[in-house]
Order: sequence, then C-alpha cells, then structure tokens
Amino acid sequence: MTGSEDSPSFRLAYVPGVTPAKWVRIWNERLPDVPLTLVQVPPAEAPEVLRAGEADAGLVRLPVDRTFFSAIPLYLETTVVVVPKDHLITAADEVTLADLADEVLFHPLDDVFDWDAPPGEPAFERPATTADAVELVAANVGLLIVPQSLARLHHRRDLTYRPVVDAPQSGVALSWPEEATTDLVEEFIGIVRGRTVNSTRGRTAVKPSADEQGKRSDQGGTRPTPAAKSQAKSSGKPSAKSSGKPAGRIARARTGGGGKPAKRGKPRRRS
Repeated sequence: MTGSEDSPSFRLAYVPGVTPAKWVRIWNERLPDVPLTLVQVPPAEAPEVLRAGEADAGLVRLPVDRTFFSAIPLYLETTVVVVPKDHLITAADEVTLADLADEVLFHPLDDVFDWDAPPGEPAFERPATTADAVELVAANVGLLIVPQSLARLHHRRDLTYRPVVDAPQSGVALSWPEEATTDLVEEFIGIVRGRTVNSTRGRTAVKPSADEQGKRSDQGGTRPTPAAKSQAKSSGKPSAKSSGKPAGRIARARTGGGGKPAKRGKPRRRS
C-alpha cells in the first residue's frame, strides 16, 4: 500500500487526452480519507513512471508490456484528422486514408500510433510534440491524425476534425505493475469496472453494525428462513389453501350440510 499505514495515499498516472475526473470523484466519495494524486505523463514515459513506483497505477495507451504489467482495456478512441476550418475535407462527414494520400501529414515524435507505413506525404521534419503539430496545421502547413480526445484537448477555433474510418485506433487501459497489486489498486479497479459501493468482490465483506442490527429489529426483526417456514407448515393443520379446495366445500363435507339433497328418479316398472 502506498504511503505509511497511518496515512495511505494513491497516485494515479494518466496520459494526455484521458479524463479521469469521473473515477476520481467516485474515489473521493468512497475513500475520503485516502487522498488520490493525479500525475500527468507523456505516453512514452508512462511505463517507466509505473516501473519506478512513482505512481500506483496509470491510465495509459495500449499496448503495454504484459510480461511486467497487468492491464484492463477500457475503451477504443475514434481516430480523426485535424484540418483548418476552410479545408476541402470539411465538406465530408468522414474520410479514409486514401483521401489523405496527397496531403502532408505530420507524425510528431510523441505520436500515439505505431505506423508501419505512415500515410500521406511526409513533412519536411517531424514536430517534437502533438501540440507543435497542431500549431503547424493552423498555419496551413499540413494535417494531423490523432485520437479524438487529443483533437479536443488541443482545440482551436480555426481548426476542426473529421473521423478517419479506416485508420488505426488508440486503446486506453488501466495498467499497473503485476507484482504491486495492492488493496488500493483493487479499489480503483472496482471503480473503473463500475462495481457498486456494496460489492464484496476484491474486498472483505462488511458486517452490519450494532446500530444497524437494532434498526432491523425495530422494523420487524429478521425474516424466517425457508427451513423455518417449512417446519411451521408441517406442524400446523392443513389449511384451505394447502388442500387445494375452497374452505366452504371443506366445511360442508365435514358437516354434511350446506347443499340440497340429490333428487331420486321413480323406479321403472317391469313389463
């Protein structure tokens, strides 16, 4: 567990474009005494940050080294091309890589895609960062293919984007060193997987307190078990419901009353 036993804490690394706010809010609601610290890191540096123990877990981009890290894939992002607002591509709702074959496409050094053969015409030089590439797109020098979250992160009024339907997609995962699966890591796993606060998976079941037991007693006590119900039925007299006959018919059968006597026909004469 990170930190001392008296004051535990949890450090979560995340790469640009990932928004952990929802999970952090749930963490703060469930574990208000355990502070969660966010550590933003470049995608290429995330593995080393986790290896060095500078964060307990990370929201990273796939792939990861599965010989060292555990990973839970969370989602795949839509891939888009960032273009100036007056570019011809904006006339289409979506494009393909073939549509971009004659365009200058930037591949920054922190590109999250591992292209076997980068599409488009190569730029004169590779920008150092995605942010630098966005500036060059705004200067009408070329275009940029990124996950949609990065296009939103680097949004500018003079730029827009369109989905690239056949481009690779970037996957986001929760990852941590396999040998450092602490209780707090398990807690965060439960949060990202949507487990409720009462879920006992991965944690010790919580017994009701004395006050809660008292409240249950005031509200009518505990419910009888199925075995107790069965014993109560077998020890009592058969009810009308269990016999399968209406109560009125059972009463009339026992007293012999309640109905008109059956009519008898006249005996036939012998010829």
